[in-house]
Amino acid sequence: MFNPAIPQEALDFIDFVNKSPSPFHCTHEAALLLKQAGFKEIKEKDNWNGAIERTGKYYFTRNGSSIVAFVVGGKFTPGNGFSIVGAHTDSPCLKVKPVSKKEKSGYLEVGVQLYGGGIWHTWFDRDLSVAGRVMVEDAHGMYRHTLVKVDRPLLRIPTLAIHLDRTANDTFTFNKETQLAPILATATKAELNKIEGGEHIEAEDGHHSLLVRVLAEEMGVKPSQIRDFELALYDTQASTIGGVCNEFIFSPRLDNQEMTYCTIRALTQAKNIENDTNIRVGVCFDNEEIGSTTAHGADSNLLPGTLHRLAVTKLASGEVGSPTAFAESMHKSILISADMAHAVHPNYSDKHEENHRPQMHKGTVIKVNANQRYATTAVTSLVLKELAKKHVIPIQEFVVRNDSPCGSTIGPMLSAKLGLRTVDVGNPQLSMHSIREVGGTDDVKHGIDLLQVFFEEFSELEARIVVD
Repeated sequence: MFNPAIPQEALDFIDFVNKSPSPFHCTHEAALLLKQAGFKEIKEKDNWNGAIERTGKYYFTRNGSSIVAFVVGGKFTPGNGFSIVGAHTDSPCLKVKPVSKKEKSGYLEVGVQLYGGGIWHTWFDRDLSVAGRVMVEDAHGMYRHTLVKVDRPLLRIPTLAIHLDRTANDTFTFNKETQLAPILATATKAELNKIEGGEHIEAEDGHHSLLVRVLAEEMGVKPSQIRDFELALYDTQASTIGGVCNEFIFSPRLDNQEMTYCTIRALTQAKNIENDTNIRVGVCFDNEEIGSTTAHGADSNLLPGTLHRLAVTKLASGEVGSPTAFAESMHKSILISADMAHAVHPNYSDKHEENHRPQMHKGTVIKVNANQRYATTAVTSLVLKELAKKHVIPIQEFVVRNDSPCGSTIGPMLSAKLGLRTVDVGNPQLSMHSIREVGGTDDVKHGIDLLQVFFEEFSELEARIVVD
């Protein structure tokens, strides 16, 4: 039987993304990978003086949706550099409104908001459910961030039959407020399954009691314990391997859980920490898809604050940095902004510049833009090109056409905020921002390998680069 082998890295990633229907779950799964690799959890609110050791491995989360992990080089001294990879945990989706209870024409519907720039027509006729975080009050009056993921399909946004709209195959248009509302149940069945009497359920003031009941049962709590929640809709169809040669990943949220996964895997697998003079940092932010200007986004103080603390924190050995240690370290550091890239589309190949058409299985893509929508420079791209050449890791390059707009990433904002040399990269994919995207099975390993050698060897390579 013709059934080519599938790279283990791709299979492991599929397991990761299937467990991560929201940024909260993605962060949780990343933390589990770090714990399994021996990383110790610390808290931002604690004093780190004397707690950080050379060769130590640490991580913390912010908001439960962003995560920072770092490994201290065995030869690190305050004022040395940072080897940083940054990604993001969020993807375009539909989010449940604060008051979501709707009823129309005999159906119960759930009001949703649009998050990010999704291809919203792809959310029609999908088997949808909900996932995210719920604030639950326990018996002691404590309010706890609790993850929830309902595995069975609860919701659907049905298209209108072509008999009622003969233009559907010519121009499929819809009102995002009134026609993108998912159906939860029929009013008849909801009434038949209604629970009479009992205590007042605060969450039911704004949400259908059936939805609240399902959430409570999923978490093993009483409906009255639910105080608030942030829920995203997700497609219950699992991520899977496809293609006749098992060469594709058909999946939601490739942008950007694939680069988040590659970042965490590379950091945990990187070797030779005993001889590294740098601190290796992997950071995965929330809210990139909506501009990053949040307390846990890339435009916050999350990365700057962390780097500054590490530069001046008193090490367990007693060594402490000078007042200028942070400024010194920024000029010895580099950031890889890791966010998925656009593979050339066979049916729309003219959308790509003729000499820059990334393909799946041919390596991670270095993204360049003369107007600095990507932060790559000749210096920063050289770093990855030299490492890739040394270790025979495939890489590609991408620029947009001059008559096409260019997206952006966390790279330029962090580069400007920190005065930090930055290179933008990403694995190639099709259908970016669709509810179902397409990636290459080989590219997960390519991404991990490239980021791993960066963590292992950047500090040594940086000493040979002369600019200022």
